[in-house]
Amino acid sequence: MRVEVNYGKGRLGVELPDGAEVTLIRKPEMPGLDDPAAAVETALAKPVGAAAMTELARGRRSACILICDITRPVPNGLFLGPMIRRLLDAGIPADGIKVLVATGLHRPNEGAELAEVVGDPWVMRTVEVANHFARNDADHVDLGTTSTRGTRVRLDRRLVEAELRIATGLVEPHFMAGYSGGRKLVAPGVAHAETITTFHSARFMEHPKAANCVLDGNPLHEEQLEVVRMLGEVYALNTVINEDRGLAFVNFGEIVQSHLRAVAFTRRFAEVPVARRFATVLTSAAGYPLDKTYYQTVKGMVAPMGILAPGGDLIIASECAEGMGSEEFVEAQRRLVENGAEAFLAEIEAKRHADIDEWQTEMQLKPMRIGAIHLYSSGLPEGAHRLTGVNMVPDLEQAVADSVQRSGDRRIAVIPEGPYLVPVWRPAA
Repeated sequence: MRVEVNYGKGRLGVELPDGAEVTLIRKPEMPGLDDPAAAVETALAKPVGAAAMTELARGRRSACILICDITRPVPNGLFLGPMIRRLLDAGIPADGIKVLVATGLHRPNEGAELAEVVGDPWVMRTVEVANHFARNDADHVDLGTTSTRGTRVRLDRRLVEAELRIATGLVEPHFMAGYSGGRKLVAPGVAHAETITTFHSARFMEHPKAANCVLDGNPLHEEQLEVVRMLGEVYALNTVINEDRGLAFVNFGEIVQSHLRAVAFTRRFAEVPVARRFATVLTSAAGYPLDKTYYQTVKGMVAPMGILAPGGDLIIASECAEGMGSEEFVEAQRRLVENGAEAFLAEIEAKRHADIDEWQTEMQLKPMRIGAIHLYSSGLPEGAHRLTGVNMVPDLEQAVADSVQRSGDRRIAVIPEGPYLVPVWRPAA
């Protein structure tokens, strides 16, 4: 049997062993919207828990719109233009409107890449589009500390001081915050490094509910909601895309209410019940743009944890065209490889603030506790192979065949879309 998994800007074909019993895990069919542009117009005119965007903008002199960076395939080109035209029509001057890329601690998006992220040349010509820089102290306003966990909240001044604040994004499973989008664009999206490294410390990340598809009791989600309350009035435009990257859902409104409605829609498709666990799981890092780095590849390792049998093999394909990721992530991976998983975890558990990007290494430990991870990547430089801390495989088909032979179990799970869906182990499913 031949299957295809997302890889780079295309798909990678894999011939599975003869006689394999294959469980292909995909979302239930998520129809794309027949008229995405009309759906955006309707969302802006009929918001959730708020007035229409034109009414919200009337009488204000400034607006800040948050967008995701290059790592998320958000259809910004569909909605930024209509949103900004409404703001202009309501009387907000063009020089009072800023589109801010919510980079968190990721690198900035510039030049042709920034144009790709925005997706609309008119927007680029009409208003200021800029990146958030989490390490620039002067760019941030201190809002105080959260009441529950004492996180110091420092947010980008351009958002805090705007008279109208709008977060936009993609609602999909997130391996720490439960679901992406909404409040996540605010923090960590445009938070200071001090706030982000608190969120991503081991006291949050090691909590059992800091996991894919979990909101209730998730300490990161709860802290993000408190940050939004401290910020005050803020709205969100939420999108959901299907397996073909077509727009399947869009809404606009008060940030918490609208985001929860988008999550409710996404859950029906992204959380896929599976009745058994597998000794061999083949998956992807979702393809471009998520699989540009090994850093983001970790998400594809975490998503199928629930269906990986103890001692089994998780085989993942990720192009990693940009290599490992940040220098800080590389340093965290070096510590993992040189000191071992137990020593690495003991070191980070003693910190109130995580070192930048070491949280991704921490998340990699979670599937490593269950079984062995095997990575196929044509873009990762050979010199970086050791730093992954996983087994590098030159041939996906052989890796799958070897896994079946080791386990003696011909049942294979295949997840072509990677972390955009989460298989949920339900023995009665």
